[in-house]
Amino acid sequence: MAQGMPAGWEGWVDFAWQQATAFLAQALSSPLQMLAHGAGAIGLVLMMAGALSRTMLPLRWLAVGGNIGLLLFGALRPSTVTLVTALVLLPVNLYRAIEVTRLVLRVKRARVGADMASIWLRPHMKARRFKAGHLLCRKGDRAEHLYLLAEGSLEIEELKLPIEPGRIFGEIALFSADQTRTQSVRCVSACTVLEIHSTTVRELFFQNPSFAFHLMELLARRLRSDIVRANAEAPNPTRG
Repeated sequence: MAQGMPAGWEGWVDFAWQQATAFLAQALSSPLQMLAHGAGAIGLVLMMAGALSRTMLPLRWLAVGGNIGLLLFGALRPSTVTLVTALVLLPVNLYRAIEVTRLVLRVKRARVGADMASIWLRPHMKARRFKAGHLLCRKGDRAEHLYLLAEGSLEIEELKLPIEPGRIFGEIALFSADQTRTQSVRCVSACTVLEIHSTTVRELFFQNPSFAFHLMELLARRLRSDIVRANAEAPNPTRG
């Protein structure tokens, strides 16, 4: 066995006890070290709590708190590795925490519909421009994006139904069993369309309960509108 390494179970117990005793003595050696180790302990607890969190908002803020605790530990201990790691991660976690908090607040204040979509989806969407006559999606195509019409005019070909600027469309196919388009959409004029990939939509859905609730409400409104339109177009057997 290598020199200095404990031998047997009792040796490992003694070694662990010596290390723990030395660590405790060092942590209690001065008020500054007590503060440093207390901050480090709080930071570790917050990081662990964040790792166990099921939603993004508390996870991000707990990570920020954990970074601050470890930052204090690294500065007061001092521990260069801990200090540098906390300094690198703190701005990232702080930015994400603020971003998610703003998203949650905007969703809570917004109304269901196109106006709400422009608030909580635009930061995640990519703008694309198309000429008049361009077929944006065809019936039966695989659905990979959710869309929002920013400028111009579109038409659902099979229904001859116009899509006005500010409206979200294509969401039903993303959550259908086969994930295929049920209608074709063509540009009536030159258009600017914002798109977001289905993977991002699903991430937002699972990360933010408020977003998920509003998206389900939007889907329900669209399905109800389709049912009303289908009933209005169906032949009435009482008419001769």
